[in-house]
Amino acid sequence: MDARLNAFGNAVAGKFLKHIVSAGKVISDSTLPAATQHLVEIRASQINGCGFCTDMHTKDATHAGETSTRLNLVAAWREATVFTEAERAALELTEQGTRIADAAGGVTDEAWANAAKHYDEDQLAALVSLIALINAFNRLNVIIQQPAGDYQPGQFG
Repeated sequence: MDARLNAFGNAVAGKFLKHIVSAGKVISDSTLPAATQHLVEIRASQINGCGFCTDMHTKDATHAGETSTRLNLVAAWREATVFTEAERAALELTEQGTRIADAAGGVTDEAWANAAKHYDEDQLAALVSLIALINAFNRLNVIIQQPAGDYQPGQFG
């Protein structure tokens, strides 16, 4: 299977990717816990059906020491006991922020307030930015049908 467009070889796509990757550096350098960042990336990617990002972020999380139990339960986090209350709040915000078109009011005040109980303003800014960023990556990869399965941790730097 080949992607519809070589996003890494096309000058316009490459320039775009360079800018959004640099935006990601702001988030990865933030105080938002790395484990939370991985969970958010994985959950949004699952919801959006982005195989490439799901592959990448589960492998990166494993490489960073995340357990297979937690990774296997991300899609069913509401019924799982392995996530902290802060992680659960981030996952709820991720789901609501990813499913904006499906939810009549977008992100609820309750979901926002719950996240705000666990994260300071800078962490909330990083969390919201990460949700927006991973959704952008997901959409790009789903549209061009970027194949999944071959990603190696650290492949992009």
